[in-house]
Amino acid sequence: MLVVADERNFVTVQGRGLIAIPAAVRRHLGLDTPGAQVEVIERGGEIVLRPHVAVPADQAWFWTERWQRMEREADDAIGTGRVAVAHDVNELLDDLDS
Repeated sequence: MLVVADERNFVTVQGRGLIAIPAAVRRHLGLDTPGAQVEVIERGGEIVLRPHVAVPADQAWFWTERWQRMEREADDAIGTGRVAVAHDVNELLDDLDS
């Protein structure tokens, strides 16, 4: 089932403020696995729910400011051709030694 962005779904607020997101919407937004997270935003009299993809703890290093800066630098170097290509291990080792 394709969920259209403007499709309306009405749900009932249960005890303790719980609501159930319709199954088709959960599947469409990747929220159909236990532990999936939703960001809750109050804005202009509306409640906005936005899917949130949590980063596993063992991968958090990749998203640090320092690592992302190094990723941008590497992307820039590749994009401007400031890279060396080695066709075999010996060529790589020779380049490292020089």
